[in-house]
Amino acid sequence: MNVFRRSLFTSALVGSLGISSAFAQAGVTADPPRFRSATDVVTIQTSVRTDRGRPVQGLTAADFEVRDNGELRPIVSIRADQKSPISVAILVDMSGSMAITTKMAMARQAYQAVLSQLTPGLDEVALLTFDSRLHERRTFTSELTSLRGGLDGFEPFGSTSLYDATAAAARRLAERSAAHKAIIVLTDGIDTSSTLTAPEVSGLASSISVPVYVVATVPSTDERAMMELANRTDSEAADLRDLAEWTGGKLVFASTFGETNSAATNLVNELRQQYVLAIEAASGREWRRLDVRVKRPSAVVKARSGYYGG
Repeated sequence: MNVFRRSLFTSALVGSLGISSAFAQAGVTADPPRFRSATDVVTIQTSVRTDRGRPVQGLTAADFEVRDNGELRPIVSIRADQKSPISVAILVDMSGSMAITTKMAMARQAYQAVLSQLTPGLDEVALLTFDSRLHERRTFTSELTSLRGGLDGFEPFGSTSLYDATAAAARRLAERSAAHKAIIVLTDGIDTSSTLTAPEVSGLASSISVPVYVVATVPSTDERAMMELANRTDSEAADLRDLAEWTGGKLVFASTFGETNSAATNLVNELRQQYVLAIEAASGREWRRLDVRVKRPSAVVKARSGYYGG
């Protein structure tokens, strides 16, 4: 991210968001047990893969190195349990542009694919849609069968406020107790009416430890155009890649039904294989840069880029 975006991100976060959310810590325990308030611990959902994309398993706290504003910080707890619950907010774009070609059909396909990868009675899902406003279609529930066909009968209409909707979904997820949490956004990525920028929303999501995974259900021609725009270094505008990367998530494109199914499956698998680290939060009211590394050659680490202290 260029210097302008980083500066914009810091000033927007400190000046306009005023974040004061609590960090949900259920399921993350230290060894030996130590008691902390919810406000002085920062959780970091971390994916670790080889340079060939395979998950690295069996790591301990000694294998990780976490720096907070450049300072090496001890890890007070670590969790890596593929059977622990997942809380997912599925956020579906219902703006008018989604009615073009097969975008909405692919979004419905991705929605069903995500549900098929989750465990009824254990994992929980909330279904939200957005056009110019956020609509909560289903509150968080582990009765996943009740969510089948949840997008039936809804037709795209109106303008898009993707970043606003993502910020609102992140606030809802902050209240959930699962160790593994994420927002999965199904969209064509053409944001037209948000009042928040991507750095602002990324700051909000990172502050409550929520990675944002964006599945752009677009034709291949639109994919090429979006990639070219995202790779421009002279643009002062935020984009979906910023939103995903600042939160420790990922932006993927789905131009066919096969790619849509594969993307949804890979995202849920990545969530299950994540390590959940915890460090003590800094007391100062400022943006804190996080750098998470693994002491192994060729390890590729993906985690949130920072948090708001105090």
